[in-house]
Amino acid sequence: MNKSVQIVIVMIVVLSTAMAVEAETTVNVQVEDNLFLTYEFMKLDPIVYEQALTEFTAERIPQVIAANLGTKNQTFRWGLGAEPLTFDNVTSSIRNSFFIGGSAIISYTLNRTTVRRVYEIKTDWRKFKVNLTDSYSIDFAQRLAKPVSEWEKPSSTTFYYVNREAEAPDIFFTINLPASSGVRVQGDTIIFEDQLHLEDQLIDSPFLILIALVVALAIVLLYRKAR
Repeated sequence: MNKSVQIVIVMIVVLSTAMAVEAETTVNVQVEDNLFLTYEFMKLDPIVYEQALTEFTAERIPQVIAANLGTKNQTFRWGLGAEPLTFDNVTSSIRNSFFIGGSAIISYTLNRTTVRRVYEIKTDWRKFKVNLTDSYSIDFAQRLAKPVSEWEKPSSTTFYYVNREAEAPDIFFTINLPASSGVRVQGDTIIFEDQLHLEDQLIDSPFLILIALVVALAIVLLYRKAR
Protein backbone atom coordinates (compact mmCIF):
# COMPACT_ATOMS: atom_id res chain seq x y z
CA MET A 1 0.00 0.00 0.00
CA ASN A 2 1.58 3.28 -1.05
CA LYS A 3 1.85 6.30 1.20
CA SER A 4 -0.81 8.41 -0.57
CA VAL A 5 -3.43 5.68 -0.13
CA GLN A 6 -2.56 5.41 3.58
CA ILE A 7 -3.02 9.17 3.99
CA VAL A 8 -6.45 9.02 2.31
CA ILE A 9 -7.53 6.16 4.59
CA VAL A 10 -6.40 8.06 7.68
CA MET A 11 -8.33 11.15 6.55
CA ILE A 12 -11.48 9.08 6.01
CA VAL A 13 -11.18 7.60 9.50
CA VAL A 14 -10.68 11.03 11.06
CA LEU A 15 -13.67 12.51 9.19
CA SER A 16 -15.85 9.54 10.09
CA THR A 17 -14.95 9.97 13.76
CA ALA A 18 -15.84 13.67 13.59
CA MET A 19 -19.19 12.94 11.95
CA ALA A 20 -19.96 10.38 14.66
CA VAL A 21 -20.27 13.21 17.18
CA GLU A 22 -24.02 13.82 17.06
CA ALA A 23 -25.09 17.44 17.07
CA GLU A 24 -28.09 18.45 19.18
CA THR A 25 -30.42 21.43 19.25
CA THR A 26 -32.43 22.17 22.39
CA VAL A 27 -35.10 24.83 22.68
CA ASN A 28 -36.50 25.87 26.04
CA VAL A 29 -39.53 28.15 26.30
CA GLN A 30 -40.49 29.69 29.64
CA VAL A 31 -43.97 31.23 29.59
CA GLU A 32 -44.51 34.38 31.66
CA ASP A 33 -45.97 37.71 30.51
CA ASN A 34 -43.66 37.17 27.52
CA LEU A 35 -42.09 33.98 26.18
CA PHE A 36 -38.45 33.62 27.19
CA LEU A 37 -36.60 31.46 24.67
CA THR A 38 -33.22 29.74 24.78
CA TYR A 39 -31.82 28.02 21.70
CA GLU A 40 -28.75 25.85 22.15
CA PHE A 41 -26.92 24.42 19.15
CA MET A 42 -24.57 21.86 20.66
CA LYS A 43 -21.66 19.80 19.37
CA LEU A 44 -21.64 21.48 15.99
CA ASP A 45 -19.29 20.40 13.24
CA PRO A 46 -16.00 22.31 13.89
CA ILE A 47 -16.08 23.93 10.45
CA VAL A 48 -19.69 25.09 10.92
CA TYR A 49 -18.87 26.37 14.40
CA GLU A 50 -15.88 28.40 13.17
CA GLN A 51 -18.07 30.00 10.50
CA ALA A 52 -20.84 30.72 13.02
CA LEU A 53 -18.41 32.64 15.23
CA THR A 54 -18.42 35.43 12.67
CA GLU A 55 -21.71 34.86 10.80
CA PHE A 56 -24.35 34.10 13.44
CA THR A 57 -25.82 36.99 15.45
CA ALA A 58 -28.03 37.20 18.54
CA GLU A 59 -30.75 38.99 16.56
CA ARG A 60 -31.04 36.50 13.72
CA ILE A 61 -33.68 34.09 15.10
CA PRO A 62 -36.08 36.73 16.56
CA GLN A 63 -35.82 38.68 13.31
CA VAL A 64 -36.70 35.55 11.31
CA ILE A 65 -39.68 34.88 13.62
CA ALA A 66 -40.87 38.47 13.20
CA ALA A 67 -40.56 38.26 9.40
CA ASN A 68 -42.46 34.95 9.28
CA LEU A 69 -45.37 36.03 11.46
CA GLY A 70 -46.76 38.81 9.28
CA THR A 71 -48.73 40.09 12.28
CA LYS A 72 -51.26 42.21 10.32
CA ASN A 73 -53.58 43.63 13.03
CA GLN A 74 -51.64 41.99 15.87
CA THR A 75 -48.60 43.23 17.75
CA PHE A 76 -45.23 41.54 18.05
CA ARG A 77 -42.20 42.53 20.07
CA TRP A 78 -38.90 40.93 20.95
CA GLY A 79 -35.78 41.68 22.92
CA LEU A 80 -32.50 40.09 23.90
CA GLY A 81 -31.69 38.42 27.21
CA ALA A 82 -28.98 39.36 29.69
CA GLU A 83 -26.55 37.07 27.86
CA PRO A 84 -28.07 36.94 24.38
CA LEU A 85 -25.30 35.02 22.65
CA THR A 86 -22.52 32.83 24.02
CA PHE A 87 -20.04 30.55 22.26
CA ASP A 88 -18.42 27.51 23.87
CA ASN A 89 -15.20 26.74 22.04
CA VAL A 90 -14.63 23.52 24.01
CA THR A 91 -17.88 21.86 22.92
CA SER A 92 -18.42 23.82 19.68
CA SER A 93 -21.80 25.00 20.99
CA ILE A 94 -23.86 28.19 20.68
CA ARG A 95 -26.43 29.53 23.15
CA ASN A 96 -28.93 32.22 22.05
CA SER A 97 -31.45 33.80 24.50
CA PHE A 98 -34.21 36.32 23.85
CA PHE A 99 -37.90 36.98 24.53
CA ILE A 100 -40.92 37.41 22.27
CA GLY A 101 -44.34 38.81 23.08
CA GLY A 102 -47.30 40.83 21.86
CA SER A 103 -50.82 39.79 20.88
CA ALA A 104 -49.45 37.67 18.01
CA ILE A 105 -47.85 35.43 20.64
CA ILE A 106 -49.74 35.71 23.93
CA SER A 107 -53.12 37.14 24.91
CA TYR A 108 -55.60 36.81 27.77
CA THR A 109 -59.18 37.45 28.80
CA LEU A 110 -60.81 37.61 32.24
CA ASN A 111 -63.03 34.75 33.38
CA ARG A 112 -65.43 36.40 35.80
CA THR A 113 -66.86 33.04 36.85
CA THR A 114 -63.56 31.58 38.05
CA VAL A 115 -62.08 35.06 38.72
CA ARG A 116 -58.91 34.15 36.83
CA ARG A 117 -57.02 35.14 33.69
CA VAL A 118 -57.42 32.83 30.68
CA TYR A 119 -54.26 32.86 28.57
CA GLU A 120 -53.83 31.79 24.96
CA ILE A 121 -50.27 31.02 23.87
CA LYS A 122 -49.70 30.67 20.14
CA THR A 123 -46.78 28.40 19.25
CA ASP A 124 -46.78 28.33 15.45
CA TRP A 125 -44.01 30.97 15.52
CA ARG A 126 -41.61 28.03 16.10
CA LYS A 127 -41.95 26.96 12.45
CA PHE A 128 -39.17 28.72 10.59
CA LYS A 129 -35.90 28.03 8.83
CA VAL A 130 -32.75 29.70 10.08
CA ASN A 131 -29.23 29.89 8.70
CA LEU A 132 -26.54 29.57 11.33
CA THR A 133 -24.02 30.19 8.55
CA ASP A 134 -24.16 30.72 4.81
CA SER A 135 -23.76 26.98 4.33
CA TYR A 136 -25.61 25.49 7.33
CA SER A 137 -29.29 25.84 8.23
CA ILE A 138 -31.93 24.15 10.39
CA ASP A 139 -35.49 23.81 9.12
CA PHE A 140 -37.65 24.05 12.23
CA ALA A 141 -40.76 24.42 10.04
CA GLN A 142 -40.29 20.88 8.77
CA ARG A 143 -38.78 19.36 11.93
CA LEU A 144 -41.39 20.84 14.32
CA ALA A 145 -44.48 20.45 12.14
CA LYS A 146 -46.22 18.10 14.59
CA PRO A 147 -48.97 20.04 16.48
CA VAL A 148 -48.32 20.75 20.15
CA SER A 149 -51.56 18.95 20.95
CA GLU A 150 -49.74 15.72 19.98
CA TRP A 151 -46.58 16.41 22.01
CA GLU A 152 -45.64 14.57 25.20
CA LYS A 153 -46.80 16.09 28.48
CA PRO A 154 -44.42 15.05 31.30
CA SER A 155 -46.35 17.22 33.76
CA SER A 156 -49.53 19.30 33.78
CA THR A 157 -47.55 22.43 32.86
CA THR A 158 -44.88 21.02 30.52
CA PHE A 159 -44.96 20.11 26.84
CA TYR A 160 -42.06 18.16 25.33
CA TYR A 161 -41.14 17.03 21.82
CA VAL A 162 -38.15 15.22 20.32
CA ASN A 163 -37.43 15.04 16.60
CA ARG A 164 -34.74 12.73 15.27
CA GLU A 165 -33.71 12.39 11.65
CA ALA A 166 -30.78 10.65 10.00
CA GLU A 167 -27.81 12.92 9.25
CA ALA A 168 -29.44 15.84 11.09
CA PRO A 169 -29.15 17.16 14.65
CA ASP A 170 -31.64 15.85 17.19
CA ILE A 171 -34.07 18.55 18.30
CA PHE A 172 -35.43 18.71 21.86
CA PHE A 173 -38.19 21.29 22.42
CA THR A 174 -39.70 22.10 25.83
CA ILE A 175 -42.48 24.55 26.77
CA ASN A 176 -42.85 25.35 30.48
CA LEU A 177 -45.99 27.06 31.78
CA PRO A 178 -46.26 28.88 35.11
CA ALA A 179 -48.20 27.23 37.93
CA SER A 180 -51.66 27.20 36.41
CA SER A 181 -54.91 25.29 35.99
CA GLY A 182 -57.28 24.31 33.22
CA VAL A 183 -54.42 23.58 30.80
CA ARG A 184 -55.63 22.46 27.38
CA VAL A 185 -54.43 22.58 23.78
CA GLN A 186 -56.15 23.29 20.50
CA GLY A 187 -53.76 22.45 17.67
CA ASP A 188 -50.81 24.79 18.24
CA THR A 189 -52.54 27.03 20.80
CA ILE A 190 -52.05 26.38 24.51
CA ILE A 191 -54.79 27.64 26.83
CA PHE A 192 -54.51 27.86 30.62
CA GLU A 193 -55.82 29.82 33.59
CA ASP A 194 -53.77 31.81 36.08
CA GLN A 195 -54.55 34.11 38.98
CA LEU A 196 -55.60 37.71 38.40
CA HIS A 197 -53.05 40.51 38.54
CA LEU A 198 -53.55 43.50 40.81
CA GLU A 199 -54.71 45.72 37.93
CA ASP A 200 -57.37 43.15 37.00
CA GLN A 201 -58.72 43.16 40.53
CA LEU A 202 -58.83 46.96 40.61
CA ILE A 203 -60.61 47.20 37.27
CA ASP A 204 -63.13 44.57 38.32
CA SER A 205 -63.72 46.12 41.75
CA PRO A 206 -66.80 48.30 42.53
CA PHE A 207 -64.61 50.26 44.94
CA LEU A 208 -62.73 51.69 41.96
CA ILE A 209 -65.95 53.27 40.68
CA LEU A 210 -66.71 54.61 44.16
CA ILE A 211 -63.22 56.09 44.45
CA ALA A 212 -63.58 57.71 41.02
CA LEU A 213 -66.91 59.29 42.07
CA VAL A 214 -65.40 60.61 45.31
CA VAL A 215 -62.44 62.12 43.42
CA ALA A 216 -64.75 63.69 40.84
CA LEU A 217 -66.94 65.17 43.59
CA ALA A 218 -63.89 66.55 45.38
CA ILE A 219 -62.69 68.23 42.18
CA VAL A 220 -66.11 69.84 41.67
CA LEU A 221 -66.21 71.14 45.25
CA LEU A 222 -62.66 72.53 45.02
CA TYR A 223 -63.52 74.21 41.72
CA ARG A 224 -66.63 75.87 43.21
CA LYS A 225 -64.69 76.97 46.27
CA ALA A 226 -61.97 78.48 44.12
CA ARG A 227 -64.59 80.55 42.26
